[in-house]
Amino acid sequence: MADAQPLQAQDKLAFLLALVPYLIDRERVSVAEAARHFGVPETRIRRAVELIAVSGIPGETMQYQHGDLFDIAWDDFEQNDMIVLTNLVAIDDSPRLSAREASALIAGLQYLSALPEAADRDAIRALMAKLSRGAGGAAANVAVGQDGHDATLATIRQAMADCHGLVFDYAGPRTQGGTRRVDALRVESVDTDWYLRAWDLDRQALRTFRLDRMSAVRVDERVAERHDDVTIPDTLFQQSADDVIVTVELDASSLPLVADFLADTADAPDADRRVRIRLGASAGFDGVVRLVAGLPGRAVVLDPPAARDAVRAFAESALSAS
Repeated sequence: MADAQPLQAQDKLAFLLALVPYLIDRERVSVAEAARHFGVPETRIRRAVELIAVSGIPGETMQYQHGDLFDIAWDDFEQNDMIVLTNLVAIDDSPRLSAREASALIAGLQYLSALPEAADRDAIRALMAKLSRGAGGAAANVAVGQDGHDATLATIRQAMADCHGLVFDYAGPRTQGGTRRVDALRVESVDTDWYLRAWDLDRQALRTFRLDRMSAVRVDERVAERHDDVTIPDTLFQQSADDVIVTVELDASSLPLVADFLADTADAPDADRRVRIRLGASAGFDGVVRLVAGLPGRAVVLDPPAARDAVRAFAESALSAS
């Protein structure tokens, strides 16, 4: 490959600025591979590496010492045409994520990789590896488990990838339920609860299903009616015309936990930092019961009486079972 026209100073600087992080990221790369990546002759890569090896930042004495310069594995470079940076300047001194920060980000990426719509899991795994290497300390071994949802999530993912329908049995805590046929669209979570957003093929409507209420989940081998053009609301729960409005009082600090459930805006907090909210609930009030149970001592149902009775019945049942 013939050498290209000489680079202008600005272009040469841009090339070096791109080459250094590329070499750091690869750790060990051949001259030929680097040349193919940047679309330049191998001689240009060699000259650039030689220039990098005599570049650096002077120390406190303003004199260049060995540790103030980039360095490479010269034997590997000259004998095998391989590039390995053995000393980094300034880059190593840049702020790094703490081990705790890296662990938190890794946990979040693990969560994302579990979602069926996470397309490029290889890229997510590569980013997790970079976070582990780039942390200021050893990142903790964090694993985000899905408990009993693993098999269900895998089946949903398979149905979505193969453009097939999904069939499962679905029941509420006090209802017999039945079989549902859906076109799976998205999986989301609220705290520790997982939900499937799907087009119900029998009801011809968008529905939300809790994964822990789904059983006998299997792929329908028939090609599903595609509903990719369905608009999925940003909020997880949508008010229906059949919903009953329930008024709940809770402490203001709990308000962010119920933001997705609100039928309208919350009232302003009172002097005791208590707020009143309104929720759209089905006639069985199962969602309201779960909400109050999840906020023990912090939420009180005010109205209607039937919703208060449902919460009372749940509490009495729990007490008798303890």
